This record gives sequence, C-alpha cells and structure tokens, in this order.
Amino acid sequence: MKKLLLGTLFTAGLAAAAAPLVLAQTTASPAADGPRAERLAHRHGHAKRSTRLPSERVEARLAYLKTALKITDAQAAQWDAFADTVRQRARSADERVKARRAQREQGVKRARPNAIERMERRQARLAAAAERLSETLVAAKPLYAALSPEQQQIADELFARRGHGGFGDRGRRGRG
Repeated sequence: MKKLLLGTLFTAGLAAAAAPLVLAQTTASPAADGPRAERLAHRHGHAKRSTRLPSERVEARLAYLKTALKITDAQAAQWDAFADTVRQRARSADERVKARRAQREQGVKRARPNAIERMERRQARLAAAAERLSETLVAAKPLYAALSPEQQQIADELFARRGHGGFGDRGRRGRG
C-alpha cells in the first residue's frame, strides 16, 4: 500500500513539475488566434509594430468604402474630393512616421519631459489632429449631403467603426 501511495505521489509530482513546460510549448501565437489576439498582443507590447505606412493602406480602404457606399457617377466629384483629402492625410502621416523612424535609427534620445512639457506636447498633438479632422470634414460634408438616406446609413456605420473621430482616425486611446 505504501509503495502504491508513494508511486502515485511521485507520478503526480512529475506531472505537476512538467505542466508549465507543456503549457509553454502548446501556447499558440497571437497570429494563430486571430485579429483580436493580435490587437491585444499589440496593445500590451507583445507584437512587432507594423512597418507599413498609412498611404500603403489608404487605397484599399477607399476602394472598400466606395464599393460599400455604392458611389454613383453623380456623386463622383464629391467622392473624389473626399478621397483626395484622405490620401493627403495619409501622405502627411507617412512623413511623420518616417521622421520618427529616422530619429529612432539615429539614436536620438530626448530628455524625459516633465508634466508641463507632456501637457504641452499633448496639446500640440491634439491641435494638429483637430486641424486634420477639420480638413477631412470640409471634404466629407458635401459627400455626405450627396448620399442617399440608405448610403448615409451605411456611411454612419462604416465611419463610426474607425475610432473616435471617424474615417482614418484610429484614436490614441490611453496615450497623451
């Protein structure tokens, strides 16, 4: 009876010791779990940052929106003005990304800002974001007005999904 008990305890101990190793080997990568897992991994710093530039994604997004909204020939002028504005925003974002990458590659280290400097930087970022949103709004209003009620309903749904400020504004949740 003692041998059976000792054998069982020994086997249980080995199983308990090996469990973390087995779990570590069977844990799937975030990419295997789907887009939600990738977003969570990215949010928590476990994923590599995308090396793509905003302008590399904008044409696909615009093509999707144009198809989903079923833009007619009569709405083409308003659509083109809107699309050109979005493309310009993407090119501007490319420039900002490239500048940040160049600084990082050069090893430029800035001193840690104090509380006032952080607030001033945040104010500058928010002011620039407000300016970009105003430019987009100038182009979006005529397009929206030219859409049928059904198209407007689709636009409301599509643009609301993109973040706090509508199309292309992915938001900077939690950052400041």
